[in-house]
Amino acid sequence: MQVARWEQRTRKLSRAFGSPYLACYFLGSSILLLNVLRSHCFTQAMVSQPKMEGLDNHTTYFLGLVLLGGGIVFVLSSFFALGFTGTFLGDYFGILKEARVTTFPFNVLDNPMYWGSTANYLGWALMHASPTGLLLTVLVGLVYVVALLYEEPFTAEIYRQKATRLHKRS
Repeated sequence: MQVARWEQRTRKLSRAFGSPYLACYFLGSSILLLNVLRSHCFTQAMVSQPKMEGLDNHTTYFLGLVLLGGGIVFVLSSFFALGFTGTFLGDYFGILKEARVTTFPFNVLDNPMYWGSTANYLGWALMHASPTGLLLTVLVGLVYVVALLYEEPFTAEIYRQKATRLHKRS
């Protein structure tokens, strides 16, 4: 997020890569790789710790599976609705959609990528009956809440400005 805000103020990544699209693809790929590392560390932390007996049952496992499935639906449908640059902070690079996306899954849930990802971690933690996983899921959710405190107003403002510019032209 800080790198994206820095880019939005300075455009230094766009200049270094010769294109805002290439710079966004670079940042997005870096974020994606860091997410893979985070998921790996999350899993390793869970499996290396003892299970919680109260969670180690078929009902909890099934609930975890449902959360994981729902999370995957929200994450993938968000990605398909936004595309790569929309998912990975393209708006900070000046890469905007025609209008803010309001179709599924955004018409069901605000910020479905973040909440779907959180559901994935929660589901995974429940499936592993992991108190460590539950704690880490809370941490991931809190990080997303903080990110949204910065990202939501920014996104709303840039699309408001874009609508104002388009309205003045017509």
